[in-house]
Amino acid sequence: MTAYTDLNSTVAAFQKGAFDYLPKPFDVDAAVALIQRAVRSETEASREADENSGAVADSGRVMAQSSSPAMREVFRAIGRLAASSATVLITGESGTGKELIARALHQHSARAQGPFVAVNAAAIPKDLLEAELFGHERGAFTGATQQRRGRFEEAGGGTLFLDEIGDMPFELQTRLLRVLAEGSFYRVGGSQAIRVDARIVAATHQPLEQRVAEGRFREDLFHRLNVIRLRLPPLRERKEDIPALVRLFMRTSAHDLGVPVRQLTPEAMDLMAGFDYPGNIRQLENFCQWLTVMSSSPVIEAKDLPPEVLDPQSGYVQAGGGRHPVAARGPARSGLARPDPALDSARPAAHGARDPGMPASGSETPWLQLLEQEARARLSRNEPAIMATLAREFERTLLEAALDYSRGRRAEAAERLGIGRNTLTRKCAELDLNATDKR
Repeated sequence: MTAYTDLNSTVAAFQKGAFDYLPKPFDVDAAVALIQRAVRSETEASREADENSGAVADSGRVMAQSSSPAMREVFRAIGRLAASSATVLITGESGTGKELIARALHQHSARAQGPFVAVNAAAIPKDLLEAELFGHERGAFTGATQQRRGRFEEAGGGTLFLDEIGDMPFELQTRLLRVLAEGSFYRVGGSQAIRVDARIVAATHQPLEQRVAEGRFREDLFHRLNVIRLRLPPLRERKEDIPALVRLFMRTSAHDLGVPVRQLTPEAMDLMAGFDYPGNIRQLENFCQWLTVMSSSPVIEAKDLPPEVLDPQSGYVQAGGGRHPVAARGPARSGLARPDPALDSARPAAHGARDPGMPASGSETPWLQLLEQEARARLSRNEPAIMATLAREFERTLLEAALDYSRGRRAEAAERLGIGRNTLTRKCAELDLNATDKR
């Protein structure tokens, strides 16, 4: 029984032999049921009692602020995986802290003294990714003037973190599958097989099952990676963690800038905790940096918060010394810019004329200009994965409009959109659109 439910306390409990833990306050019936399960699993519990304490994770400074039920389940999983070298697949939206969890898995494992090597499959050009992963021999290609070890070799005895695995080129997926299956690989241009002992932790914000169905991700590789899956909840599903994270990020930002730590009034903190954070933890950290830089007072009031927090239905871009409104968003479940009649009516009729509040654009189509404004607003906020987020919201808006126009008849909606009915059904499931099919 514990009042402390952060990452280190949770992992330490498992490493010292705990079958599970109960955060206070707890229900007595739940405690009895848990004890009964523990008795039935005595053999498993005794094995866990032999686990050694791992190193304290550097990334724990963020994880330690997470005490929500959703994150407690993630901490439990990390504790149970401490003595294992099983491959782990971490899924979750961009900005949820997937790399932090990967580092925690490494630092609380028996491989903690080995290297932790991270590779972002989406950030490295396709032509260079193979050599980056597997290394190359001298003369293997133009510019290869000397032999180079790849990330797999560098991770020997430790953990290799493959971030954004869903964006890995299809042809490289075959090579990765062979490494996972055989434990060996060849450098680019090499003829000598190299064996490596590295634990694989992969992460993605992509729905891999969908990419498999679309033929963009190998099914056999998916099953090789999907041994243990950890889903990281978005910040909007664990809002009770937000106040502690705000205080942490405000301290960190103040330390980095060499200024006093700003304090939020209760009203300001309530507003911060009520925001949905489409960019998740990364966006929250950006807001705290913004507040530290822009606030002239040691106490931050509600009126001092970023415009996005004050008015979640609108965004603002700082430009030309003034604050310009960008396109109003639709319902909370869709952040895509919707056309504003007021903007349309104010638009000059003459060809080539442009409202001074609108950005320059090669097209006079209103919704494209509004989309451009929305993109600029998100870029100015340093939001992650803007392309994926807007593409998803664009699809959602199209599907909602078509289904509404066809009064819920999916076959008609699919025909009007120019897609197959099965494609529309799959996308509705992916976007969580629970439309009733009216025939």
